[in-house]
Amino acid sequence: MAKNLVIVESPAKAKTIKKFLGTNYEVMASNGHVRDLPKSQMGVDIKNDFEPKYITIRGKGDLLAALRREVKKADKVYLATDPDREGEAISWHLVTALNLEGKNFSRITFNEITKNAVKNSIKSAREIDMDLVDAQQARRVLDRMLGYSISPLLWKKVKRGLSAGRVQSVALKVICDREDQINAFIPEEYWTIEAVLNAEGNKKPVIAGFYGTDKKKMNVTSEKEAKKIVDAIKDAQFKVTEVKKGERTRKAPLPFTTSTLQQEASKVLGFSTQKTMRVAQQLYEGVDVKGHGTIGLISYLRTDSTRISEEADKAAKDFIKETYGDKFVAAGSAEKKSGAKIQDAHEAIRPTYADITPVIAKDSLSKEQFKLYQLIWKRFIASRMKPAVYETVSVKIDANGYRFTTSASKLIFDGFMSVYAPEDDEKDENTFKGTLSEDTKLTLGDIKKDQHFTQAPPHFTEASLVKTLEEIGVGRPSTYAPTITTLLARRYVVKEGKNLFVSELGFAVNDIMKDAFPAIVDVDFTANMEDLLDGVEEGKVTWKTIIRNFYPDLEAAVEKANEALEKIEIADEVSDEKCDACGKNLVVKYGPHGKFLACPGFPECKFTKPFLEKIGVKCPKCGKDIVMRMSAKGRRYYACEKVPECDFMTWQMPAGKMCPKCGDVLVIKGSKLACNNAKCSYTEDAPKKEA
Repeated sequence: MAKNLVIVESPAKAKTIKKFLGTNYEVMASNGHVRDLPKSQMGVDIKNDFEPKYITIRGKGDLLAALRREVKKADKVYLATDPDREGEAISWHLVTALNLEGKNFSRITFNEITKNAVKNSIKSAREIDMDLVDAQQARRVLDRMLGYSISPLLWKKVKRGLSAGRVQSVALKVICDREDQINAFIPEEYWTIEAVLNAEGNKKPVIAGFYGTDKKKMNVTSEKEAKKIVDAIKDAQFKVTEVKKGERTRKAPLPFTTSTLQQEASKVLGFSTQKTMRVAQQLYEGVDVKGHGTIGLISYLRTDSTRISEEADKAAKDFIKETYGDKFVAAGSAEKKSGAKIQDAHEAIRPTYADITPVIAKDSLSKEQFKLYQLIWKRFIASRMKPAVYETVSVKIDANGYRFTTSASKLIFDGFMSVYAPEDDEKDENTFKGTLSEDTKLTLGDIKKDQHFTQAPPHFTEASLVKTLEEIGVGRPSTYAPTITTLLARRYVVKEGKNLFVSELGFAVNDIMKDAFPAIVDVDFTANMEDLLDGVEEGKVTWKTIIRNFYPDLEAAVEKANEALEKIEIADEVSDEKCDACGKNLVVKYGPHGKFLACPGFPECKFTKPFLEKIGVKCPKCGKDIVMRMSAKGRRYYACEKVPECDFMTWQMPAGKMCPKCGDVLVIKGSKLACNNAKCSYTEDAPKKEA
């Protein structure tokens, strides 16, 4: 009998597929890429039309020798790497590395690792798609040229081991811009007024919020305004002037893409993007499920499409009909319309078998695998179900020329929510007011007026950063997790709880990139580059055309930055503090957490101590100097030099002035000085040098 060889990327995938194919098939893993650009040099022959110089990856020799032996035995070779650009490129490299040219080989792909999918892929084997390969080559060469051109400048300017990247540097700028917005944010005061009303026929009081007058909406910005309104209505007659009843539907969610899965897993499960992708990879490659054998539980995990195959759609709807009833089955199919950036060759992320519920699979999965599978399964099943339906009522209530409003809703058909309750599900605190009418008598029970302040934009989390990068068109499904991982590994960004903060090192690198390479960190430029790479995949753009147009500008920018760096190269700053070990004046050095003091006699003398940079402002509590410090994770803050004896601390730089309104410290926020007390709204213009 003829012998067939199937080559996949990972041993786990090989193990799963081997069980679907008979003894006539040998399945082996390449363990990812077998050829790549060399690490010791750029690896792109610029003079020879940017031809990449691929070499065998170190340590892959024995593996390739074993694969070549199996190739010689085989009558047919199937290259079954992942169904995306990267997978296509791995197959293309395998052709060269295994000398397959002129031999009987084909490319096969499958969106899910199931018996039917794998066997059907063999029936529809094809040639390697060079458009996909060229799209990957373009991305790889662009990133290599950019990284190997700019990183040495960062080593020279800041410290060795830093890096720049096409997506990474834009992501860093996006986070830095948000940090600047937060630091410059001035809270604005506003007040809310609520009337607690007793209504005949209602056991619980009705809570109505202040709207304005019957003519227009009003914003209450001071206690004086709030008091005026309260005085005007406290003895007034409250009357229902309008009751509107209706229905509202809440659509079922779309099935997961890579981006939305990362966001939801972060919000619901607390998973990092890296952890989400690692666990999803395990579910995709195959798990031994009791009673079902080893199967891939989910479809391919790197996708930005919400499309679902007809077979999967039918299987899900049959399961819903049998489990929940006919009335829960959606009429059409939920999917986002394809845009220019959607790689619609893939499906959304979904369970491979709708009838393998999380409960059935639970005993076969680790705790993390179960949580993620349950999230994916519920989201997919919900996407094939009818919308939830709410009965709504909105009420207008007038008193002495002022208007209050209240509304409530009651779930009358849960639809998809019987399976999947979204995190942002509305919780209605008001009792349902189906009994209210224009004849209902109201009496005032209480009036509540509360002071609030507008909030600064939130710090990015991994989930919100992925959402923003997707919205602005920077990066693709396969790049979100590696980009965030790199930013954290380089210590440009630090993570506290779920929030991402820029370190001093991150700000320094971002400033250099903005000054020397503005095009690289320009969001529109990077998003346009992603579109061009998609154009290569679609066969509309030649990949080397992109490189030819990109490189001259990069080369010119690097040359210009090199000249500037030579002019501003700075020697170690000498401090007036002495080394405790040898008596020499300590010098200022940069480390992963920012500045520190070190002995210039290193390596003979290894003495170091924290660098406490005085900002020229006295502590409001004890009169000592305030110094800039770094948190354990590299975030900048300001505190008294006598910590822990004195506990003064603030995240914003103190301005050296006290608030005339409440006596707290004024801090610098962009072009303003603002009170550090969250409950005080005092601001004034900052002197020019401080701003």
